Amino acid sequence: MSTVTGSGERPPGTPRGPEAPFLRHGASAATESTEGTRRAGAIPDLRYSDAEEQLRAVVRDLLADRSPLTAVLARVDAGEADDVPLWRALAADLGCAGLLIDESHGGAGASYREAAVVAEETGKAAACVPYLTSAVMATTALLGTGDGELLGGLASGRLTAALAVGFASMPPAPGAGPGSWPVRIGPADDGDAPGVVRLSGTVTGVAGALAADVLLVPGDGVPLRLYAVDTTGAGVTRVPLVSLDATRPLADVTLDRAPGRPVASGADAARAVAAALTAGAGVLASELFGVAEQCLAMTISYVKERKQFARPVGSFQALKHRLADVWVAVTQARAAARYAAACLATGDPDTPVAVALAKAAAGDAAVLAAQECVQLHGGIGFTWEHPAHLLLKRAKSASMALGTPDRHRAALAALVDLPPPGG
Repeated sequence: MSTVTGSGERPPGTPRGPEAPFLRHGASAATESTEGTRRAGAIPDLRYSDAEEQLRAVVRDLLADRSPLTAVLARVDAGEADDVPLWRALAADLGCAGLLIDESHGGAGASYREAAVVAEETGKAAACVPYLTSAVMATTALLGTGDGELLGGLASGRLTAALAVGFASMPPAPGAGPGSWPVRIGPADDGDAPGVVRLSGTVTGVAGALAADVLLVPGDGVPLRLYAVDTTGAGVTRVPLVSLDATRPLADVTLDRAPGRPVASGADAARAVAAALTAGAGVLASELFGVAEQCLAMTISYVKERKQFARPVGSFQALKHRLADVWVAVTQARAAARYAAACLATGDPDTPVAVALAKAAAGDAAVLAAQECVQLHGGIGFTWEHPAHLLLKRAKSASMALGTPDRHRAALAALVDLPPPGG
């Protein structure tokens, strides 16, 4: 029986929001244990903790109840990109929007390990929610700023935010400069509040922008600053793009002297953007693993039932070999994604290496699993009525987001001082 009903009511005793004990105490204890392990120089425990499994069960029940793949198919066909009621339930009712936010700001005080578990489940369900862009990327950008107003709004689910950076952007290499950003800073208008400036420019391919109440905009200047921009304010235009994955819409964001309030400046702003992109890539690897695992499970279930020549097609040796290859790739992706989440959770120096490895491995595994899911379902797998194409599009688009597998492999080679091919 689902712990979350269609009306949003819960049976007595079901954890709710940031007060859920498995989010506060269990998650914190898991994080502290991992930190102790890393201080001792050992590999962290990559197994799922009891708190993480409890969190997974609640999120899975919610998604199964509110957003099964058949419902996602109907939503995509209707052109409805963002499932606002589902996001409200996930963000506010379950408290998943505040997993990374400290309890002093109304969050759960958990870690990237728990955030990655939620990403796995949203990947399996191809959920139409801005979890990655708001609860992970935008939240990470704000964590070091101490902006209690925005953090409190995000933790409660009252606000949704997006980082105004192209979704194809790679996390910067350690020690690299902030680079240049397309948004320029102009003088304030008469009557503007102290500190407010006017921002102008266009950022292309921003994920989560259409659902966001607040945009976090890196403004190019001396020094670089990160600004909070109200999406309902004057001078903000969001133009939807036709994207491969209709469950995660992209938009071009144009600012025409839009008012922006600074939330970070100089090196702090550059670190905030870099941390957001790194965390986004690491948690996206967990989402891709979730997609791959779902595709593998669906395919195994189908080949056990589909019969040819009076026997299940899964008994044919050729299909067994193909599915074995997928299983190996998915298992490797799980290990890499879990290690990236553990490194993010503890701020481990190995984080850039772990994230690059995880994003490359999980991206390839998800695409392979989704392609095999479509093909091994036979004729039905190629139809719009079957959800396999949703998972294939999510796998392909997410593998290209925040750096393709090839780009992450190149970054990984540089990080561990491997010579280039032929070098």
